Amino acid sequence: MNGNVTVGVRGLLVAALVAMALVVAYLLGGSGGGTPAAQAAADGGAAQAERPRLLTMTGTGEAGAVPDQLSFGLGVTLTRADLDDALAAANATMGRVLGALAKYDVARSDVQTTGLSMTPVYQYHDYSPPTITGYRVSERASVLVKELARGGEAVSAAVRAGGDAVRVSGIRLLVGDTGAVLERARDAAVEEATAKARQYAEASGQTLGDVVRLLEVHARPRPSPFQQFGSAVLGRAAMDLSAVPIRAGRDRTAVTVRVVWELA
Repeated sequence: MNGNVTVGVRGLLVAALVAMALVVAYLLGGSGGGTPAAQAAADGGAAQAERPRLLTMTGTGEAGAVPDQLSFGLGVTLTRADLDDALAAANATMGRVLGALAKYDVARSDVQTTGLSMTPVYQYHDYSPPTITGYRVSERASVLVKELARGGEAVSAAVRAGGDAVRVSGIRLLVGDTGAVLERARDAAVEEATAKARQYAEASGQTLGDVVRLLEVHARPRPSPFQQFGSAVLGRAAMDLSAVPIRAGRDRTAVTVRVVWELA
C-alpha cells in the first residue's frame, strides 16, 4: 500500500509541474513570444530603421568685382617754436587739404580722424641737459574717395595743397557694394555643394531629399593686386604729377558652405 501512495504523490507532482510549464508558456506567448533581450534588439532595429539617412557636402563659390573706390591715409606734420603755433599751423594745413579734396566729391563723412600727437623737439648737448627748441604736431586721417576714376587726382591734390607737410600712405582699392559680391559667392557655393551631393547620391543609387542644415563656414575677401603698395608714402614728389596713376584690377571674394541633405 505504501508503494501505491508513493506512486500517487509522484503523479501529482508531475501533473503540477506540467501545469506550471503550460502557464509559463502561455504568459510568455501573450507578452510577444520573446525574451527581454530579443525584445530590446527588436526595438533597436526599429529605431535604426526610423533614423534618417543624411548626406553632408561642402562647396566653395567665388565672385569678383572691379574696385570702384579708393581710400588712403593722410598725415600733416609741422614743427614750430610754440605749441599753439604748431597746432594752429597743422590745423590750417589740414583744412587746406580737406578743402582741396572737397572738389573731388570727398564729403565730411568720408574723412575720419585717426590720430593726433603733440611732442616736444629737443636739442641735445654734450655736457648739459637737453633743451626744448620747439613742438611737433601731427594730425592723421583716413580718406575715402567714392569715385575711383578721381582717386589719383584726389591724392595729387591733397599733396599739392599741403606741400612738404603732407604725407599720403596706405592706398587701398575697395568695392563699394560688397553685399552683392557676397550674394553671388554664396549662390555659387551652394550650387557647387548641390552638384557634388547629387553626383554622390546618384552614384550610390540614392535620391536627395530636403536640406536639413546649411552653414556658412567662412567668407574671405581676396585683396586686389594694387594693395601690395599700401605701405607707399607720397610726399612732395607727387606734386609734379597731374594724377597718381591707379589701376583697379579685380577683387575676388570666396565663400564656403556646408550643406546637409536627407536622402529620400
